[in-house]
Amino acid sequence: MTTKPKLCYFCGRGRMESIRWLLAAAGVESIDGRLLFGQVPMVEIDGMVLTQTRAILSYLAAKYDLYGKDLKETVRINMYADGTLDLMMMTAQAAFKPSEEKEENLTLIVKKAKTRYFPAFEKILNDHGEDFLVGNKFSWADIQLLEAILMVEELDASVLSDFPLLKAFKARISNIPTIKKFLQPGSPRKPPPDSHYVEVVRGILQF
Repeated sequence: MTTKPKLCYFCGRGRMESIRWLLAAAGVESIDGRLLFGQVPMVEIDGMVLTQTRAILSYLAAKYDLYGKDLKETVRINMYADGTLDLMMMTAQAAFKPSEEKEENLTLIVKKAKTRYFPAFEKILNDHGEDFLVGNKFSWADIQLLEAILMVEELDASVLSDFPLLKAFKARISNIPTIKKFLQPGSPRKPPPDSHYVEVVRGILQF
């Protein structure tokens, strides 16, 4: 019997959410472990205890065949995943900004998404001419771009209005069975951080 991966993190999105997304896309169920007051996120899998988000995501992408067919595809997946991660971290960190800075910061994030990040991915999809970002196969890059799109749409529901290829991409990836299941209520997907979550994390990390 295969042991389910154990995920140790706060009860919220943070750096663990992309790991939840990747496991869900691979159709892999996980269990929540106790939160350790050490280095998180932490994932127990295949007899190993893994830390460092990027290392965990890379391992899972390779394990579940979401990392391209060769090194050239893998490096492109890494580039696109790192690009979306920049946008996602800005969005995630905005919740922890002082209230007087938060609104301005969120406006800036939407502006950067519309003028820097989404135009780049619209061009990638246009130039590539396939359903997915790399090759013609579902990969970690597609998962993370969808996650980034949905995060920014929580700030501005019309953010994709000028990006028809990204709108089609969002619909296409959202309807992959494992992803569609993850987007339903009751899945391990976490909601946006609220004030209670922000205060809990601040208390644990003492900032």
